[in-house]
Amino acid sequence: MGKDFYKILGIQKGASDDEIKKAYRKLALKYHPDKNKSTGAEERFKEIAEAYEVLSDKKKRDIYDQYGEEGLHGGAPGGGPGDSGQTFTYEFHGDPRATFAQFFGSSNPFDIFFSTSGDPNRMFESNMFGGMDDDGGDAYSHINGMFGGPGGRGGPGGAFRSQSFNVHNQSPNRKRGQQDPPIEHDLYVSLEDIDKGCTKKMKISRMVMQADGTARKEEKVLNITVKPGWKAGTKITFQREGDVMPGKIPADIVFIIRDKPHQTFKREASDIRYTAKVTLRQALCGITVRVPTLTGEQITLNTSNEVIKPNTVKRIQGKGLPFPKEPSRRGDLLIAFEIQFPDRLSQATKDILADLFPN
Repeated sequence: MGKDFYKILGIQKGASDDEIKKAYRKLALKYHPDKNKSTGAEERFKEIAEAYEVLSDKKKRDIYDQYGEEGLHGGAPGGGPGDSGQTFTYEFHGDPRATFAQFFGSSNPFDIFFSTSGDPNRMFESNMFGGMDDDGGDAYSHINGMFGGPGGRGGPGGAFRSQSFNVHNQSPNRKRGQQDPPIEHDLYVSLEDIDKGCTKKMKISRMVMQADGTARKEEKVLNITVKPGWKAGTKITFQREGDVMPGKIPADIVFIIRDKPHQTFKREASDIRYTAKVTLRQALCGITVRVPTLTGEQITLNTSNEVIKPNTVKRIQGKGLPFPKEPSRRGDLLIAFEIQFPDRLSQATKDILADLFPN
């Protein structure tokens, strides 16, 4: 019996996109393992992320509604224009924190609570932490540096650190004129954007203390030029864009490039890896595999003259990502194979195999 993603999110089958988002928002904050230490919270957090990723994507949701979870794992035809009759396959990337960070703009649940004054639902009324736009960055992501929150970077992948704006709450050990620590924010970028390069727009807001003692809010759009081939961990720094307070130097805002999980490829430096699923018969007898690429073209790979072993890896040169310091050169596309063995064999089949493979 497959997973009931609607039940996991606590919604009806005909739920709207907004209802799906609200359900994920509520449950993800409730079961985030950094905040919820109860037994089973981490597994529940992962289930919630997987359910959201399926139900928030129209194609995945349509296939799930018609064929169930099995359809997502290759048990249903693609069914769309240009699918060429190929089977649709989706596997959850297994990183619920990445889903959380992409949705909220931070992988730290405490930042979310602090930045909304204790009411996580308020944030979404104004789309304060909107998602990045994969089609060139026309949508803004919003970052606030004016709310109090825990310092330092949070869990795996790095968390956005909000900055406190309270002149009466400064550390007694901090010298006047000292700069606040950098405000760091993970920026998840798709492999397609890493392949071509792109510009992302991030809308920030900060508080400025004026001469009369009142504070005003300033908003600004920062343009981030992501160059082809940039690796995860690359930092882009905007100097002194944090809150402006008397006697203090505004903090730098630092964006850290992170790889957005991809349902087809896995990045390995400048190479990308694709895993083709084949049956045991196909592994032994050969198969023609249509290998996708980041550019949308397909490469035909014929294995009829060899036996595919579990550790077999094919390499197609120049079909990976650009080298960051030499974008005219590219890494390779690696094709690995996942051999699907049968669960059981009849005695007749075993007898035939015993004759064919005496050793």
